Amino acid sequence: MSADLTEAPLISFTVFISAFIFLLKSADFFVDGAAGLADKLGLPRIFIGIVLMGFLTTSPEFAVSVQAAYLGHPEVALGNAVGSVVADDAFALALAAIIAGISIDKQVLKRFGVFLIFSALLSYLLALDASVTRVEGLVLASLLVGYYLYLIKTGAQQRKSHLNTEGYVEARKVTFRRVLLLFLTGAGGVIVSARLVVWSGLSIAEYFGIPEVVIGLTVIALGTSLPEISTAVVSARKGKGEIAVGNILGADVLNILWIIGVSALVNPIKVDPKTIEFAYPWMLLVVAVMLLLMRHRYELTRWKGLLLLSLYVVYLFQLAKFFY
Repeated sequence: MSADLTEAPLISFTVFISAFIFLLKSADFFVDGAAGLADKLGLPRIFIGIVLMGFLTTSPEFAVSVQAAYLGHPEVALGNAVGSVVADDAFALALAAIIAGISIDKQVLKRFGVFLIFSALLSYLLALDASVTRVEGLVLASLLVGYYLYLIKTGAQQRKSHLNTEGYVEARKVTFRRVLLLFLTGAGGVIVSARLVVWSGLSIAEYFGIPEVVIGLTVIALGTSLPEISTAVVSARKGKGEIAVGNILGADVLNILWIIGVSALVNPIKVDPKTIEFAYPWMLLVVAVMLLLMRHRYELTRWKGLLLLSLYVVYLFQLAKFFY
């Protein structure tokens, strides 16, 4: 499919635009279904965002990075994962904040923000020698298992107290089957349409001769992050900012631990030291700025969203300057 699209850029652009429109509608169903599941199961929406939505929306990143590692394209595998963290924080969350201010749960930020910083620093230390071995990949993936066990335990403790809070009465009016159908339909649509966007976007980039590492850090990273981008925007528009925040935090951790870890297990990652020198410091900077902005008055306002978006623009300019 990729080769055909490369030979016909017009088809690539058509597929890209059509898939993106379908992606936004699928995200609409996805967000409603996720919020409904949280209420039906008596779980905080932030938990659904971090665990369930985070895992599903990073499926494109996982598929692309693991496949790239297996096929011997480590620059794409690592670049996609690290670039997706930058895109999620400085683009997806930025757009959500610009569309509608988001309130931040103090406990959630404290609990997951610290873990996110720890994961990013650990991943950077393991990749300093421009490689991630299978043993190091196992360390990252195992840390994720511990992270999820902690979330499950925390969610179970919060379940009883959440049953009588916001959304529960409203949720009883909708059947569980309908909520589940919305969630699964939205999730399937998001993943399939994101895949089409990635295929067409990659073909366009290849047609214009963009280097592999740049493709991984930008086109593929943005393409595979479209589920997070679209669900964050739709969540903010619907006044469910806690889902957007949970999804982004969960996706960041999954990109750093799960996607890089499993990719290294499939095929040890070895890249040009320049890739590590550029990608990881930028990822750490963006994550730190995002968390600091969340910490300030525990809200993401429009000006903070614009600041994050400006940071992403600077990142793109610096990337072009660094690799060309």
